[in-house]
Amino acid sequence: MKRRTFILGSLAAATLMASQPASAQEVTLRLHQFLPPQAAIPKYAIDPWIAKVEKESDGRIKVEHYPSMQLGGSPPSLYDQAKDGVVDIVWTLMGYTPGRFPKVEAFELPFMGTTGKKTSLAFQDFVEKNALDEFRDVHPLCFHTHGPGLLHIKGDGVRKLEDMKGLKLRGPTRIVTNMLDKLGATAIGMPVPAVPEALSKGVIDGAVVPWEVAPAIKITELVNTHTDFSGDKGLYTATFVFAMNKDTYAGLPDDLKKVIDDNSGKACAELFGNAMDKGDEIGLAIAKKSGNELITLDEAETNRFKEVGASVRADWIAEMNGKGVDAEALVKDAKDLVDKYSAM
Repeated sequence: MKRRTFILGSLAAATLMASQPASAQEVTLRLHQFLPPQAAIPKYAIDPWIAKVEKESDGRIKVEHYPSMQLGGSPPSLYDQAKDGVVDIVWTLMGYTPGRFPKVEAFELPFMGTTGKKTSLAFQDFVEKNALDEFRDVHPLCFHTHGPGLLHIKGDGVRKLEDMKGLKLRGPTRIVTNMLDKLGATAIGMPVPAVPEALSKGVIDGAVVPWEVAPAIKITELVNTHTDFSGDKGLYTATFVFAMNKDTYAGLPDDLKKVIDDNSGKACAELFGNAMDKGDEIGLAIAKKSGNELITLDEAETNRFKEVGASVRADWIAEMNGKGVDAEALVKDAKDLVDKYSAM
């Protein structure tokens, strides 16, 4: 009798365990990105996102964060690492793969974006409406931008448009490199982690980056001046994607998918946008303490840069129209969304 009771009890326990494998499933996700852990996005967006996901999954989701390309490859390979399942999640700059995401370039046009939060919310709406097809080979978690981009230059810096002539400047995207060339500089494309060495060795005279990333790459120690522009819009904007491998997401049980979903979309875009804004505040404060010269071009000089920016926009519209894309509609939608969130 005791033996029969033991067998029945064992069978019941086995049946119970078999009936709830999904609820007991634990998942480890590997997250790969290109910045050091002390940079604004890892510190104020990625790490808090990980903590929230792990807490809301009751510890069943574990996320291993690998910064600074620790798992190998170069920053331009990150998107494919997520697509191909080399890693589970990536955060990357879309401009590292020129031409791959043409529709989102509408947000990279000169003098398009404002703050990180407002422009990121606008960009999330824009991609959901216009460009999700460009990300069909991954499971997007969110899209975002940084805050206003500006010039960081060695020597006397840029005080008028003519000062751009002959400068060798790092450009993050093909749109920005076109703009820098039209402004009279020589644009050199490179991922942001390569900027410090390029500056110290004289390969470049400066870079366009937002304040947010300046501390992580020690920009204030390597240049003498920082040139910003009148108004609330930066010289340029770069776009980013936070994405998961499609099979990884599909393989999650429904309750863990919900945890990921609850931390995706606008809530995620706002988290990353806020991190950019916090990073901008920190980077600007460091520059003020450094003794470097902070230059803000007046409205008249800013308008001269905007006139060049208008030709960059016209080039892009003509290029996209030639590919059958209604580029004017994309630019109008991008502007309208930025204005909508800027007014809030």
